[in-house]
Amino acid sequence: MSRYRGPKLRITRRLGVLPGLTQKTSHKKDRPGQHGKNLGDSKKKSTEYGIRLEEKQKLKFNYGLSESQLYHYIKEARRRRGVTGLILLQLLEMRLDTICFSLGFASTIAAARQLVNHGHITVNGKVIDVPSFQCQINDVVGIKPKSTSKNLIENNLKNINFTEPPAHLTFDKVKLEGTVKNYCDRNEVLLDLNELLVIEYYSRR
Repeated sequence: MSRYRGPKLRITRRLGVLPGLTQKTSHKKDRPGQHGKNLGDSKKKSTEYGIRLEEKQKLKFNYGLSESQLYHYIKEARRRRGVTGLILLQLLEMRLDTICFSLGFASTIAAARQLVNHGHITVNGKVIDVPSFQCQINDVVGIKPKSTSKNLIENNLKNINFTEPPAHLTFDKVKLEGTVKNYCDRNEVLLDLNELLVIEYYSRR
């Protein structure tokens, strides 16, 4: 299944706030679909499978992943020692496009992915154009030394909603560089998610 490119507010009306997908909010409060106005909170799909599916969809849409990409991260999280749900979130938060979003280089993860694809972002001084690139502790994420790249990022930083990066990242406003200091803590993840339900969703695969 390919990456979603349809209307984003339709997704947030169904799944709730997804900071990595869009910063916009819809003036409509009902769930999308023909019968959205007739579905009160008590009548929403509430089967165990349905709840797990929605949590999985939150993760998928927020980080802009395809189904196969998300399943790849699930398998990698299972393979590593530790709490699988937390490891999954840490893997996603260490993606280059997610780190660019967290540093304020772009307003959404999709916009950050475009910055990376277009060669505006460097890691340890080397241009990286792969959004899924896994950053490591002590990596320095910066901007390509061109005026167009610098002006683009500076404009984005002026309009960003988040004033400070999460605790696992540090940001030098003069050099426009961010440094990965550690893996993120669970409370630093902006997405409202029960990651255990995502693991359970994939438990039979």
